[in-house]
Amino acid sequence: MNARAAHAQEPVGRSAAPAAPLLLDARGLRKSLGGKLVVDGVDLSCGPGEVLGLLGPNGAGKTTTLRMCYGFLRPEAGSIRIAGHDLVLEADAARRALGVCTQDDTFDADFTVRDNLVQTGRYYRPAITGLAERIEELLERFGLAEYAEQMPETLSGGYKRRLMIARAVVHRPQVAFLDEPTTGLDPQARIAVWELVSGLRADGMAVVLTTHYMDEAERLSDRLLVLHDGRVRASGSPRSVLGDVVGEHIVVLPIAGAGADQVAAWLGERHLFSSRVLSNWHIPLDAAELAVFVAAFPHLRYEVRVPTLDDLFPALADEGRA
Repeated sequence: MNARAAHAQEPVGRSAAPAAPLLLDARGLRKSLGGKLVVDGVDLSCGPGEVLGLLGPNGAGKTTTLRMCYGFLRPEAGSIRIAGHDLVLEADAARRALGVCTQDDTFDADFTVRDNLVQTGRYYRPAITGLAERIEELLERFGLAEYAEQMPETLSGGYKRRLMIARAVVHRPQVAFLDEPTTGLDPQARIAVWELVSGLRADGMAVVLTTHYMDEAERLSDRLLVLHDGRVRASGSPRSVLGDVVGEHIVVLPIAGAGADQVAAWLGERHLFSSRVLSNWHIPLDAAELAVFVAAFPHLRYEVRVPTLDDLFPALADEGRA
């Protein structure tokens, strides 16, 4: 499917792309793993008080890109600056300015909730000023105070994720990387984590978030960066990304309904893509295509809606087949 131009204006209440200084500034990242190029020329940036949503299907290069940005992997090409510090040339200063919450729970099961924060805080040099006060602040803010003397394994999944995020920010970093922080959580626990992420933004932190929950990406992200096959496919506000990758309208109609064969032939003639969701076709069309569709099928029953981020991954999959 060809890329479509975005026509929607920026959503009200969303911040525009930040002016300098950037807290995360990565340029031209490139990395091969197992002889395969998995990240190819990726740029990403994030400013104070901004949440950047990093999206893409499995294998798109998201986790590899994150691991390069927080120093777990070294890029074969490109540069990474954290709060103005080069991650290679000024590694200690750069790492002191970033915090990482991985997909997996990596807390120390031999320590209580409070002591997990204490031990994490002691790793940093120079030493964290007012560490004890900082820990008490995080326990209260993250709703962990009543569980402070419990072992982490006794916590629910949602509170384990709270502890992981609290550990990631105990040293007051300027950049936080959150890799799928709500995977496996129930809806109430997810919303609680959303509130914590919103609070980090309010603190002026730059937050880079990966997620497979499209409602999460749309609610939390000021900007999106979409990776596909290791490259940047689209970037910008959620609306502009949808306009670029998906289109302006989605037509929804039953696969087995009247006129289905004619619709399939119409799509094939125009080399237009459709995805199947349960028993329905979801067909992305721009305004001109929709007008032609309406004229071609005046008696067909269907729904027309605006695209959402849930339409993004099927569109990317179709590009991969093209």
